[in-house]
Amino acid sequence: MKVIGIMTKNFNFFYELVHLLRESRERFVALDFDDAVPENVGVIITTAEERPWVRFRKVVANDQPDMALSIARSQLKGREAFTTLVAGIDPGSRPGLAIIGDGRVLVAETVSSPEQVANEIVRYGRNFQHSRMIARVGHGDRTNRNRIIRSIWNMVDDVEVVDETSTTRRTEEPDADAAVSIALGSGYRLPFPPEVRPTPGEVRDIQRLSRIESGGRVTISYDLAEAVAKGELSLQEALRAQDRTCAR
Repeated sequence: MKVIGIMTKNFNFFYELVHLLRESRERFVALDFDDAVPENVGVIITTAEERPWVRFRKVVANDQPDMALSIARSQLKGREAFTTLVAGIDPGSRPGLAIIGDGRVLVAETVSSPEQVANEIVRYGRNFQHSRMIARVGHGDRTNRNRIIRSIWNMVDDVEVVDETSTTRRTEEPDADAAVSIALGSGYRLPFPPEVRPTPGEVRDIQRLSRIESGGRVTISYDLAEAVAKGELSLQEALRAQDRTCAR
């Protein structure tokens, strides 16, 4: 069985990569640049700067350890390009995201915000060669779902909404687990991006969070809370805007 080789003198990169490999219980071997590469190494990971010093047929040179590992895993299985990438997204304030390449799970993770999904899709789209990309988004949490769809609309070829009622959530990252199920499902294709219309309850909840975040000092206005719910402002930005209004 082929394993991943690591060849780098960048301590931070090495440390993060080894942490990811051990976390996933994946076999690997650490190598120096003058070492003979063992026969059981199928691909070597290094940084972009160190790439010229690695003499091996399959090399992944990427300065982001998580991305480097995803690409290396793909190459280890003999795939360097895909016909179709599918981004499965479980909507929420911290969405689950899965990237599927021609039916195989390449990535499953949780991201920090609805808008961060777009950044991740761009990142993976640049690093995994593909002819077409589809986004499948779970139907729940309408406000965050629509924020995500609008942010990725021009980055993918099609957007589908999938009924996520039966998606499984059995791992330590249930949102990422659900995102895989959504990606592997099927839904209805959206003809145009939806509007983001937060419910009054969602807006009031953000006002409540503003009181907590400010230590009870201030409650942001309904309009500012609505802008936060739509993803137009962060909560901190809304609090600063409220402070400026109160100071006048």
